Amino acid sequence: MSTLESAADLFGDEHVRSYLETNGKIGYRWKEDSPIAILFTTARTSGEQRANPLIFGRDGDDVVLVASKGGAAKHPGWYRNLRKHPDAEIQIMGDRWRVRARDAEGEERERLWELMAEIWPHYDEYATRTDREIPVVVLERE
Repeated sequence: MSTLESAADLFGDEHVRSYLETNGKIGYRWKEDSPIAILFTTARTSGEQRANPLIFGRDGDDVVLVASKGGAAKHPGWYRNLRKHPDAEIQIMGDRWRVRARDAEGEERERLWELMAEIWPHYDEYATRTDREIPVVVLERE
């Protein structure tokens, strides 16, 4: 089984574990060859660290995420954590650094949505499944 084949089946905690143990050699490329980063947030109620494998894009030095949750009615937990605690960490392959999260708005959001929909075209479909505006999150290096 190749790394790409094994990574496509990864999900959740198993994806995080494989990614961190191999510095992304397993888990960086996921379904449809999308790139994955591990986002480390502070849980809004417990204060514990949470790790989430997420599709990401780049906008210059910034990392871009989409809080789609597959078009669910509510925002994903990692996004709600960032709203309360915007200081977080991101790991891409073997590099990990501190970031501060903010929501993209207006023209920036539209531009970044298009960027992310090129990486994961399903975002456009997800947007039709929900009444909420799906947030586009910019992670700026601290």
